[in-house]
Amino acid sequence: MSKHRIVVVGCGNISKAWIAYTLKRDDSSIVALVDMHLDHAEAAKAKYKLECPVYTDVREAIRKNEANLVFDLTIPEAHCAITTAAFEEGCNVFGEKPMASSMEEAAIMVKAAADSGRTYAIMQNRRYLKEMMAFRDLVQSGTVGPIGFVTSDFFLGLHNGGYRETMDNPLLLDMAIHTFDQSRFITGKDPVAVHCTTFNPAGSWFTGAAAAICTFEYEDGSCYSYRGCYSAEGAPTSWQSSWRVVGSKGTVIWDGRTAPYAEVVIPTEEIVHENKHKRITPELTWAGQEQHAGCLDDMFDALNKGHIPSTVCTDNIKSLAMLHGAIRSLKEGCKVRI
Repeated sequence: MSKHRIVVVGCGNISKAWIAYTLKRDDSSIVALVDMHLDHAEAAKAKYKLECPVYTDVREAIRKNEANLVFDLTIPEAHCAITTAAFEEGCNVFGEKPMASSMEEAAIMVKAAADSGRTYAIMQNRRYLKEMMAFRDLVQSGTVGPIGFVTSDFFLGLHNGGYRETMDNPLLLDMAIHTFDQSRFITGKDPVAVHCTTFNPAGSWFTGAAAAICTFEYEDGSCYSYRGCYSAEGAPTSWQSSWRVVGSKGTVIWDGRTAPYAEVVIPTEEIVHENKHKRITPELTWAGQEQHAGCLDDMFDALNKGHIPSTVCTDNIKSLAMLHGAIRSLKEGCKVRI
């Protein structure tokens, strides 16, 4: 019997990465598939040649197959019901982002995980890139001094069709959680306030606001500026965004694609109009798997070795708070506390 007996809940497109990854592990097996549409579960079963039953009810799937781990790959509005049911049935949970559709539900889920003594970790695959790891280490090394200003730009022309094109705030609700989580991972800092505005630019094919500008404030007075657009044609940024971190002694740059670098002041006793700088390019030393596989590696390693995963719910709820703070600022039309 496998160490990790997994019930996959939600057999839509995102499940492909999770199932394909799991089939490569020697310590794990998929013992059931769950979807409110049984034909979706049957399709996934056939695609991956799985020999497991399919269900519409997660509790039944757990009980009948002695599962101890649930993959929650459902829509955000269903996450609270799925995860709390899994905890009550004695399972750990790995789930897709965003963690919950509201902060109230997120609080319920975090408490349920704690009360059950089980692990709940959320997919934040953008953390797991060798360039991202080098960028984070360079920022937190003190090379450019204390951080004063952080910016990220996310500009893409997304033509996926479907539900995103009819959402009220597709960029914020569908994608911004990734970049907000990256900002926390990179800086090691959590914002305390936010002001957000959204709009739909000329030429947008989205019904709702495809663009957003958010200004987050930290306790020490420094700021993080987020700018993004889902309907930006031409000169796209990477999916990891384009970053600038300004410190007291220099700046760290990452375009989201290539290796990051820093430019720091060369000290001089002369009075100059502009300082000269030296460039520092770190080695890309992180050798783990990337994206989904890297995050799942971390989650399973935490279960196997008894430590806390990087994207544990008690940490991820802080990234979710940035998202819901931005939405609340948008609704109230003013800066709000997070």
